[in-house]
Amino acid sequence: KYCQYYSIVFGGYVALSLWMVQYYVGEFGLDIRVAALLAACFSLPGGVLRAVGGVMSDKFGAHKVTWWVLWVSWICLFLLSYPQTDFTVATVDGPRTFHIGLNVYLFTALMFILGIAWAFGKASVFKYISDDFPKNIGAISGIVGLAGGLGGFVLPILFGALMDITGIRSSAFMLMYGVVWVSLIWMYWTEVRQTEVMGANAKPFSLQS
Repeated sequence: KYCQYYSIVFGGYVALSLWMVQYYVGEFGLDIRVAALLAACFSLPGGVLRAVGGVMSDKFGAHKVTWWVLWVSWICLFLLSYPQTDFTVATVDGPRTFHIGLNVYLFTALMFILGIAWAFGKASVFKYISDDFPKNIGAISGIVGLAGGLGGFVLPILFGALMDITGIRSSAFMLMYGVVWVSLIWMYWTEVRQTEVMGANAKPFSLQS
């Protein structure tokens, strides 16, 4: 389970960091220097803010931080997955064409938010390991780190294959969206659903509290 989480927040981070410059050039027609600068809006916070995620995980717990990281990722990837679309509607005044799609500013803002979320997630996953495997931190961290490294290696290959098959550049985000869906469902069934809401150990409701 933790390998799954880390393959998103670290493997996905590495994969998209490699993919972003090419995406900006192909999707928005930017110069490669501008594309590299905008790509840093995702990769820079994704690396720098990891320590902040560690502080939050210590304060609020690994589960809460990871749960919200996955939900923020789900929302961002849902919006990023939508391809540039033109559709024509027959109106009383004749056919009218409408365009739906993210412009470069909204796209970069969503990538910036996603980078921050994954920075927090990289720290919260390792907080899980220290909580659940205090006597085997080194071994488990190595296994989880391996999963993240494999994700960063395999995902760019899958991104390219999907784009060749579908012809849609945003298919990379569609793939990541699906992976996050799996993680959210997995976390719900193994953690959220097991949380005791009512019972002997639950705190009674009190107006004074």
